[in-house]
Amino acid sequence: MTRSEESAEAVLLHTAGRAAHIVLNRPRALNALNHAMVRRIDEALTAWEHDPSVETVVISGAGERGLCAGGDIRAIHDDARDGDGSASAAFWRDEYRLNARIARWPKPYVAVMDGIVMGGGVGLSAHGDVRVATERSRIAMPETGIGFVPDVGGTHLLARAPGELGTHLALTGARIGAADALLCGLADHLVPSAALPRFLDDLADLPVGEALARHAQSPPPGELAGRREWIDTCYAADTVEEIVRRLIAQGDPAAKETAETLLAKSPTSLKVTLAALRRARRLGSLERVLDQEYRVSCAALTTHDLVEGIRAQVVDKDRTPRWSPATLAEVTDSDVERFFTPLGPHELGLAAGTD
Repeated sequence: MTRSEESAEAVLLHTAGRAAHIVLNRPRALNALNHAMVRRIDEALTAWEHDPSVETVVISGAGERGLCAGGDIRAIHDDARDGDGSASAAFWRDEYRLNARIARWPKPYVAVMDGIVMGGGVGLSAHGDVRVATERSRIAMPETGIGFVPDVGGTHLLARAPGELGTHLALTGARIGAADALLCGLADHLVPSAALPRFLDDLADLPVGEALARHAQSPPPGELAGRREWIDTCYAADTVEEIVRRLIAQGDPAAKETAETLLAKSPTSLKVTLAALRRARRLGSLERVLDQEYRVSCAALTTHDLVEGIRAQVVDKDRTPRWSPATLAEVTDSDVERFFTPLGPHELGLAAGTD
């Protein structure tokens, strides 16, 4: 089987009436995204952008478990451990460019965020202009648990969430449902999963707004709104150490549990993530933030924690990563700053095309 045949099977394309459909088709891998899939999606968007018969693009995932669990991190693990990192850097270059393209897509881009939507799956969906969650949605940016940092424009999205909700989600990697995704600006509508087939059928004949009017519902209450007070207070701190101290001192059992969650994550990833979020707020545009994320991601390829985190969580699955440095106190400002070092001729360079 050729590489193009593999990518064709992993991404199914079809049109139905006025809508063109992208279906991620690796259900046994929870539709994990690889480089060939990114290229296939980008090629489809190029063709459909100039096709007047296509008025809407819809992305969804095959199988019952979710849209996409993220990038193929086993491949990144092997590249970081045994290779020179060039394959991962090339993948991210094309993936982040695709994320930016989705955000600027000139036609309605409907993302069906049913089931698990994590990491790279968020990049394929949450930058779209019509983001549909269901009662089964479990949306997360879980990178700090594998020694990595939220990417695919995740720090841009989370930096724009109300108050410090985005900081909470970025540092903890917490999974959220539909109501919390709407609150945080990661989704726009709730359509019950049982209604998705009819909703997708309607997109063949109707404008997106009319199809949504037929099927969208108000979500039941989420969890984050009731926790805003302590989340905003604790995560407003300037350092991860102070965030943890405030969480422990808060007195709320959920805040204390959150502190324990943070202390199990990669200390380096936590500090770099906090710095990336704060900088993303100042950078403004998605393209500028993606340029920053590319620097951070490439730097992470050379670290102990990325290989160790993926090993512990995905490869060996012992769930006991041995982080180095092992504590927040041992991660220096210079350790953090090196993740943001410009890459010279190897920069992603997205912002240069928009400034």
